[in-house]
Amino acid sequence: MSGLIALLDDVVALTRIAAASVDDVAGMAAKAGTKAAGVVIDDAAVTPKYVTGLDPKRELPIIWKIARASFFNKLLILLPVAMVLQAFAPIVLIFLLMLGGLYLCFEGAEKVWHVLAPHKDNHVNKEEVKDPAHLEETRVRGAIKTDFILSAEIMTITLNEITSNFPDASIWLQGMALAVVAVLVTVVVYGAVALIVKADDTGLWMAANGRTGLTRSLGTGLVKAMPYFLILLSFVGTLAMLWVGGSILVNELHYLGVDWPYAPIKAAAAGFTGFVAWAITAGLDGIFGLIIGLALIPMVTKILKPLFGGKKAAAH
Repeated sequence: MSGLIALLDDVVALTRIAAASVDDVAGMAAKAGTKAAGVVIDDAAVTPKYVTGLDPKRELPIIWKIARASFFNKLLILLPVAMVLQAFAPIVLIFLLMLGGLYLCFEGAEKVWHVLAPHKDNHVNKEEVKDPAHLEETRVRGAIKTDFILSAEIMTITLNEITSNFPDASIWLQGMALAVVAVLVTVVVYGAVALIVKADDTGLWMAANGRTGLTRSLGTGLVKAMPYFLILLSFVGTLAMLWVGGSILVNELHYLGVDWPYAPIKAAAAGFTGFVAWAITAGLDGIFGLIIGLALIPMVTKILKPLFGGKKAAAH
């Protein structure tokens, strides 16, 4: 009996430890996940284009294919690689983080540049859906590649936030928190994408089959509102990318001993507190990210794309 009681005490103690660990993981995941918001929003804004022009019945299966690959990439490839680098070569993560910051700044600045200097895309309108299966396969491959890049950035940003805010946490807790963020982000992104791509179909159905005038009006309003919603989502995603990308570069340069533009930005927000201080810092980080991104555009389009893309990229 005494042995059984001792065993129960041990079980209770282990349960308490496990519960505390779950709380720690949840807290770490919640705090770390917020910094990846910019990439998450952009991921949700980018993905719907991959089902445009395809059979509506194939939209959800396509999204599931991309989501399944995203789970695999995050949990079975990126998470182990990130934890190994964190344990044995943390300096590499800093440069990977900065490389991801440059990527975000470039992507955000390129969207701004396309608005300021619009140009026709000669490839999009020429795509002919002669073989829907082949087109779907091509779209899915493209989406998975894009998701892999964004997922790598999400995982790197998240791990950096976890290690910065919880330096004393064990590598197992850090890994569990990173896994929680990976799962939640993927569920949120592709759940949102599924709702977005089916919203217009839902609106059309409500407009045609609604039993009341209110229902039909709501359906019509939903169909009309979706293009504006997607524009707003893209706009917010662009701002978030510039903010996150600029913030990464500013903070990592400071970590490496370069105090500009970290010091001027902190000085500008020094006299304020709360949301105002955050808004000033985020705004200046975003401006810095935009400047860096605009500077990268000619380098990427004139040098890197032709260099790595061959004749086709050069012609484009």
